[in-house]
Amino acid sequence: MNDERSNRRGGNNYEHLTRNLLLMTTGGILLATLFVLIGIWRTGTRFVGELNSMFNPSPATPQVDVRSVVVRQVKNASELTTAVFTMEAVVPTSQDRKLGEYVIGTTRLLYIAYGEVKAGVDLSQLKADNVQIVNDTILLRLPPPRILDSKIDVNRSKVYDYDRGFLGLGPDVAPQLQTLAQQETLLKIITAACSQGLLKQANDRAELVVSQLLNVAGYKEVLVETTSPPPESCK
Repeated sequence: MNDERSNRRGGNNYEHLTRNLLLMTTGGILLATLFVLIGIWRTGTRFVGELNSMFNPSPATPQVDVRSVVVRQVKNASELTTAVFTMEAVVPTSQDRKLGEYVIGTTRLLYIAYGEVKAGVDLSQLKADNVQIVNDTILLRLPPPRILDSKIDVNRSKVYDYDRGFLGLGPDVAPQLQTLAQQETLLKIITAACSQGLLKQANDRAELVVSQLLNVAGYKEVLVETTSPPPESCK
């Protein structure tokens, strides 16, 4: 009889303990859920925003190479840097007619030519390496100036005199002598242009134009450096 009571009392204690553990577990879960809800309520949109940023990260800010932007803005201004030199030249040419070792006649041609030489800085050669950014200052180094074009104005140029000599024994070579005169004229005009500082004028003009262009584009501090032309530039 006593054994049955003891067994019954032990079973009741076990059930009571199990019920208490279940209640504690359920209470813990409810308490944790309550803390989460309170956290969401207290943090409001900030908490939601943080969750949103975790699953929907904002796109990376694009990086802009300012040097490349500067180069693109300057490249198309080559024509603005052109310096022009014009000159009139009188060029004599001649050719002999020989019989053996003896000259039996000479043809002479006197050509009056108007020529033009253009020099400038080819800004299409600019690269990002030509640009440096130091704090708020843009430092841009220009390519060297060079002869861009040289030509004879055939509409203004003319043959001033053509003489085949005594009895017209000189060779009839007017076209050849005129072509020779034009070639010599170009050499003379290029030499004169270089001696009078045409390449320096092109450098100075390029420095001024590029500085003004970048200032207008919104860059406050701009330093433009020129490059001296190589010796062969005037050949």
